[in-house]
Amino acid sequence: MIRARARAVVTGAGSGLGAAFCELLAARGASIVASDVDGDAAAATASRCGGSTHGVRCDVTRLQEVERLADQAERLLGGVDLVVNNAGVAVVGQVGQVPIEDWRWCVDVNLWGVIHGCHVFVPRLRARCSGHIINVASAAGLLSPPSMAPYNTTKAAVVALSETLAADLAGDGVGVSVLCPTFFRSNLVRSARTAVDDQLRRAARHLVEESSLAAEDVARAALDAAARGALHISPQPDGRWLWRLKRLSPALFRSLAPRVAARIAGRGSR
Repeated sequence: MIRARARAVVTGAGSGLGAAFCELLAARGASIVASDVDGDAAAATASRCGGSTHGVRCDVTRLQEVERLADQAERLLGGVDLVVNNAGVAVVGQVGQVPIEDWRWCVDVNLWGVIHGCHVFVPRLRARCSGHIINVASAAGLLSPPSMAPYNTTKAAVVALSETLAADLAGDGVGVSVLCPTFFRSNLVRSARTAVDDQLRRAARHLVEESSLAAEDVARAALDAAARGALHISPQPDGRWLWRLKRLSPALFRSLAPRVAARIAGRGSR
């Protein structure tokens, strides 16, 4: 469902997974609009990717800016075949402890950013009867680990949105995938807003930094799976097995979750 030499729009492209998507797409001959709320970072990604990539500033929390992004992509690329709604932030902590302003920030970027991207680009793709959307969620949206209430909530909503969108677009020639990775090497944890103790913060950073997968590995797995028409993309075995366990035995999964969290925290404290 992703054509060769695709014309792609990637949000949150200034660093991490978004930049990895752009670099891999460029290597595959795509023309790209790399967008980010940090215009300088978007421009830096575009510079690394080469002449067929354009850096554009866009705040995905603002519908008008996403509409302007779509218009710019039409002018720069002559159309859009692939949209990667990747922009995201992390807010970690329990309900009642996370400040409401951090909840709003997380919901605005992680959920409204994806809603805006789908709302603006889906009608354009549907009118052409072709194209693909990759919404970047997280295994957290499937597994709901403890002490991650805002992040889990937004990512679960992105999964639900993607599943609904896939049903809505069935037969229209437009594919939908939702990417749900576990930990991989990125700067997401370092930029997160947290309402957790130092031990949990260190544990999360340890899991990210010691992961065997880098952002480019996750981007490659996502693009390859989307090309095969996959709806749910879980690139790591731990995420796939835990999701299976949750569906097969919810009670067992719930009983194990606190132990897993405690073991993670203990590992991060070393």
